[in-house]
Amino acid sequence: MSEIKIAVLTPDGREERTVTTGTKAWELFADNPDVIAARVGEDLKDLSYELADGDEVEGVLIDSKDGHDILRHSTAHVMAQAVQELFPEAKLGIGPPVTDGFYYDFDVETPFVPEDLVKIESRMKKIIKANQKFSRRVTTDDDARVELADEPYKLELIGLKGSAADAAEGADAEVGGGELTIYDNLDRNGEIAWKDLCRGPHLPTTKRIPAFKLMRSAAAYWRGDEKNKQLQRIYGTAWESKEALDAHLARIEEAERRDHRKLGRELDLYSFPDELGSGLPVFHPKGGVIKREMEDYVRRRHIEEGFSYVGTPHISKDGLFHTSGHLPYYADTMFPPMELEGAKYQLKAMSCPMHNLIYKAKGRSYRELPLRLFEFGTVYRYEKSGVVHGLTRVRGLTQDDSHSYVTKEQAPAEIKHLLDFVLGVLKDFGLDDFYLELSTRDADNAKFIGSDEQWETATKILEDVATESGLELVADPGGAAFYGPKISVQARDAIGRTWQMSTIQYDFNQPARFGLEYQAADGTRQEPVMIHSAKFGSIERFLGVLVEHYAGAMPPWLAPVQVVGIPVADAFTDYLYEVAGKLKAQGIRVEVDESDDRFQKKIRNAQLQKIPFMLIAGGEDVEKGAVSFRYRDGRQENGIPVDEAIERIVAAVESHEQV
Repeated sequence: MSEIKIAVLTPDGREERTVTTGTKAWELFADNPDVIAARVGEDLKDLSYELADGDEVEGVLIDSKDGHDILRHSTAHVMAQAVQELFPEAKLGIGPPVTDGFYYDFDVETPFVPEDLVKIESRMKKIIKANQKFSRRVTTDDDARVELADEPYKLELIGLKGSAADAAEGADAEVGGGELTIYDNLDRNGEIAWKDLCRGPHLPTTKRIPAFKLMRSAAAYWRGDEKNKQLQRIYGTAWESKEALDAHLARIEEAERRDHRKLGRELDLYSFPDELGSGLPVFHPKGGVIKREMEDYVRRRHIEEGFSYVGTPHISKDGLFHTSGHLPYYADTMFPPMELEGAKYQLKAMSCPMHNLIYKAKGRSYRELPLRLFEFGTVYRYEKSGVVHGLTRVRGLTQDDSHSYVTKEQAPAEIKHLLDFVLGVLKDFGLDDFYLELSTRDADNAKFIGSDEQWETATKILEDVATESGLELVADPGGAAFYGPKISVQARDAIGRTWQMSTIQYDFNQPARFGLEYQAADGTRQEPVMIHSAKFGSIERFLGVLVEHYAGAMPPWLAPVQVVGIPVADAFTDYLYEVAGKLKAQGIRVEVDESDDRFQKKIRNAQLQKIPFMLIAGGEDVEKGAVSFRYRDGRQENGIPVDEAIERIVAAVESHEQV
């Protein structure tokens, strides 16, 4: 038997080995049960992969990102097998891994109910215990059509092979862009128990699934298109151990407790009236306080950072968006045009074209640059109803939208200035755990305009600034805007979830399309670079993230009601109104609870409303000119002089203290 040379990559380095032909990947990692697949070069392979001469092989651990995806994709197959065993009429859609879990779509006559999920889980456990083997085989389009003749959605996917860009999310997990493969689930006798069109890889056997749970079912359109049939989607999650699964479920429970939609109702902050339409929130007085504080803060910060406040309309002739390049590229995310006086008008989906008109309103000199324009621009974007979600995905949103017009030489310093500005804003709102994402173009996608040289220059500038920040930098290939690359700040909240927040985008296209110029020092006319930045991203989304980050207990400077006065008895109400008057004179938002509720109920109400400070007064307090100072977490100090209590509150608010 002949020999071949391979290299095994480990955390300790590279190990050269000589093995016999026919050696399988699993033989390299037989002593490590946590390895569930292999990375060969850039490709993920099953452990049954036969090694070839010159291969570089690395074991994929089950608790790694790729390991989680393989585990979850395999569990999705087990779930689909269980569904078809229990509901033989079910037709298969797609079943990819997603963040923290997986799903599979089914065409069934009757929607699934919770009791069905219990039955499916039970059947899945039997399949897992049966230790079925995942076995890969290559097939042809024609043979696959014969084998899957009873699966209409799979037949449609076969036609997408080689053009996965046209497929729905997850379809590439089924067909990929290369050879067509089917995975069989083989029983102990080697007979096919179930099969699915899939590119893999998968776990060696079903028994390698340590812990899983089905979460819920929902309706989903085939290939994400509202014009297609509505299927039933079952979501599940799978983890490398029962402990990891339990920890995930605990995180979900905590996330549900922090859900900004639920807290918005309980704290009377905002609502989403059906009469207005999906994705169009309204802010109630208390939510309006938070929104105003955010706006006041970021307006002041922009002015401090050298920006000029401007304003632009909500609607424009559609020609403006053709000039900018947004039409037709972003037509699907813009509301349909309106006809008026023989012209088409569009609700604006972005403010940058209008800022370009402000720049162009008069001649510009190099002495004016950087020229920084900023506004609270309310924009309207047509998000599909299935993705609209509370404040974090809306159709009407207000951006703290800003644009810096700079010379090419000024661009690196301006991007650094903006990144420092962005990070400072996030920290002031209590978000201090973040990393950066660099979104670049896909050179094969016609969506991206501009020359290779322009993209290389812009990307290099952003990458250098991001690297110099010292923050973790993650690549996002193909995620750039059509007009240039961008840096996104990804912030982690109090329970470790990641949210995309602020963005900084380098734009070399719009200045050319609008004919923007400035007079250089040598008298020549030069084209500026345009840098887009949004610190909040959108005020609505940022507010929703903050509500979840703080579980509704906003820091004192953002709290709608910062102080509530609670009298021990009615006789001390007037005294607390005097204290409240002094607080109001210092700009503090204060109320006095003179309801008929009992004293302990008033304290409970203040805690439920997550009010930062309670000032309690009884007879002894009145005699001493004092109050009992109580925090919302239950801590209390008695006999605090009124002036000292006011000083504490004012200091906490002015310092943006996170109480």
